[in-house]
Amino acid sequence: MQLKRYLPSRDQIRETRSLRFLGAVILESNLWHFNRHSLSYAVLIGCICCFLPIPFQMVPCALLCILLRCNIPVAILIVWISNPITYGPMMYFAYTVGLRLLGMTTPNIPELLTFDWFLEQLADVWLPLLVGCLICGLVTGAIGFLSVRLYYRWRISRYIQQRRQRHR
Repeated sequence: MQLKRYLPSRDQIRETRSLRFLGAVILESNLWHFNRHSLSYAVLIGCICCFLPIPFQMVPCALLCILLRCNIPVAILIVWISNPITYGPMMYFAYTVGLRLLGMTTPNIPELLTFDWFLEQLADVWLPLLVGCLICGLVTGAIGFLSVRLYYRWRISRYIQQRRQRHR
């Protein structure tokens, strides 16, 4: 893959001061290699963390990647889909999904928006937002996971067919 040449080398990672607290864990081969397991789980984790309604989504993403031994750069790259431009629409979409799943209605917006009204609405918004984020993250993660697995299966079958044709 062409993406490999843009990733840091093992020596560069070892020399990075901010990563030294992780010790040898950060040098685990599956955290940086491109294989079926590592990439499919990285896409799953990246998509789930992409929909987390928290700041610094990369931290839980990297920790889950270390825990599940999957590709950190790919997962972080997918988390970056939720950037300051896309975060608002993504959270609104997740909120509306949560509203529909829970059978709730959208709150009425008064003509004059006040900070007190906003604080009152937070108590009603958190549950649909959390449910919607969880569902959207799991659905996009499952689609991404299956897509990577199907892509690898297709590539392997194509390679086998080409090898059979060469031997004929």
